[in-house]
Amino acid sequence: MNHTLTNEHLEVSFTEFGGTFSSIKDKKGTEYLWQGDATYWSGTAPVLFPICGSIRDDKAVIGNGLKTAMPRHGIVRKSNFTVEEITDNMICFSIQSNEETLKKFPYDFKLRTRYELLGKSVKVTYEVENTGAKDMPFFVGGHPGFNCPLVAGENYSDYYVEFEKEETCTVPTPITETGLIDVENRTNCLDHAKTFALKHELFHKDAIIFDELKSRKIKLLSKKSSIGVELDFADFPYLILWSSANDGPFVAIEPWVGLSTCSDESDVFEEKRNVQVVKPGKKKDYTFTITIL
Repeated sequence: MNHTLTNEHLEVSFTEFGGTFSSIKDKKGTEYLWQGDATYWSGTAPVLFPICGSIRDDKAVIGNGLKTAMPRHGIVRKSNFTVEEITDNMICFSIQSNEETLKKFPYDFKLRTRYELLGKSVKVTYEVENTGAKDMPFFVGGHPGFNCPLVAGENYSDYYVEFEKEETCTVPTPITETGLIDVENRTNCLDHAKTFALKHELFHKDAIIFDELKSRKIKLLSKKSSIGVELDFADFPYLILWSSANDGPFVAIEPWVGLSTCSDESDVFEEKRNVQVVKPGKKKDYTFTITIL
């Protein structure tokens, strides 16, 4: 079932399937959110939990000898959420552990996805609650895709991303066959630069994994029009840019708390980079904001 929030600037729709966005339109009717097309990528803006990316062979040891088995991006993105609360400018979805999730991830949890419409912005908050009796390790992240180009008559190569700060960084190498990351094989990406030109060839191998950025804001902009999107991801240490290898007309801008299992990591879940832990009965929040420019 779809739900819609509107104000004088935006009309934003949401779906209970995945507890996420299904549309972000301005008042002129321009659709910013990728609408999904199986030719390229059938997704739109999935919620990633309790992993971002992949674990080796979809398996790991967790919680002092227990096992977890999860597909790429975790166990909730293809599940139905419940509408927990809705107001004129906010909607909150939730999903909780059940018999099926416990087979894959042996922890009791409640995950809320909250969306607040604030002017030209949508504030997204992921709230992870531990409803069990033991410490719960996890990761969480967003995966919103944006149409690129946004304007009819423009091309993918007319677009670029602009970082909040001047950046000099390398990026690790994604391993396409496994979804894992070779962090010991790095490529120079930005050299005292604030902008990064988009072209389909960048994604023919896989994603661009920014794990060294100073910036916590990024914009998707056109060289030919004033239209664009800004994403503020202050709570997330990693940012992923991705599009399909067959020249999909979109770019996903993904704030992640963690990464796919890396080449220098074991298969123990708690030993992964930046693993988050929430105590029994406690919650942790992670927020990013999408602003239409």
